[in-house]
Amino acid sequence: MEKMKSNKLLRIALTKGRLEKDTVKLFEKLDFDCTELKEKGRKLILQIPNAGIEVVLAKAADVITYIEHGVCDIGVVGKDTIMEMGGQFFELVDLGFGRCRFALAGKKGSSFYEGYTTKTIATKYPNVARKFFEGKNMDIKIVKIEGSVELAPLLGLSNAIVDIVETGSTLKENGLEVYEDIAPISARMIVNTASLKMKQKEIESLISQIETVV
Repeated sequence: MEKMKSNKLLRIALTKGRLEKDTVKLFEKLDFDCTELKEKGRKLILQIPNAGIEVVLAKAADVITYIEHGVCDIGVVGKDTIMEMGGQFFELVDLGFGRCRFALAGKKGSSFYEGYTTKTIATKYPNVARKFFEGKNMDIKIVKIEGSVELAPLLGLSNAIVDIVETGSTLKENGLEVYEDIAPISARMIVNTASLKMKQKEIESLISQIETVV
């Protein structure tokens, strides 16, 4: 496969962990030299020498920050982070991996939508939850949880949770069930607005190559 010929270096921020590994697999399908990424040690800035790409490894929320501030041209981040944080950038490609979903869940057999009292929702994603219930014209109280959000309805802290669900096994093992799916999630490629103008040729070339394998 023909390598991306670039006059300008592209700096790509990758979400550390699973999305990072899946992106490396994607790049290897394009015959990019990912040696540094696979033998990175503790390095956070790495090179793909035969593709004119510099990779920055970061937490998901920081990927969006780096893209918005223009210190990175392209980011690979989950749709969950995009939905929660928002921001000024272009979302150009659904990379197809990291698939899961946002869901409303709670105690099995509970009638969540019955009654007119204000419901309490526990979540790591207050903006996603708020927007979802605003669409239903429902008044809710949100409790932000950083750890295992499944505990909240079990301890009586909330009526339900809004969380990411992949297989649903954690919910099931804790006596919870999905009441309603909210939105599908997968890894997305986002681009800085100025970079899309300044490095249009390089970015379009990379995207066209990626689209041949996703």
